[in-house]
Amino acid sequence: MKRELIVRKIEHGTVIDHIPAGNALNVLRILGIRGNEGFRVAVVMNVESRKLGRKDIVKIEGRELASEEVSIIALIAPTATINIIRNYEVVYKERVKLPDIIEGIVRCSNPNCITNQPKEGARPKFRVVSRDPLLLQCTYCERYTTKEDILKQFRR
Repeated sequence: MKRELIVRKIEHGTVIDHIPAGNALNVLRILGIRGNEGFRVAVVMNVESRKLGRKDIVKIEGRELASEEVSIIALIAPTATINIIRNYEVVYKERVKLPDIIEGIVRCSNPNCITNQPKEGARPKFRVVSRDPLLLQCTYCERYTTKEDILKQFRR
């Protein structure tokens, strides 16, 4: 008997697939989805994946992601695939890509960094030192920022 996971198709919205297992809730957190926005959201965690062994999937009906949101997802789920759905069909598919330089997306973990001083007006800018595990280095103060530091910025 063939076993399948059945999750309803969405009419319009976004499917984020190939999220490393255990990170679906972090993806929702960084997207600011708390559950009271009115979007229908499906979260599937720790399902089998030929590519990753185990993966998570997030389906958001009624919302398409902006490019900045895709960049943030790349920081915590570098294997993710973004699928834009319209009229039940995938109209756009993109693998997230972590660039070598991250600018203006997350804050430096150093409270004394020039980028954290409102009067200075400097945008945070990081060099990607390592992709797995994620390690960023501020181009201003040279402080290292980890995935955990980034996730703390989105906890409320």
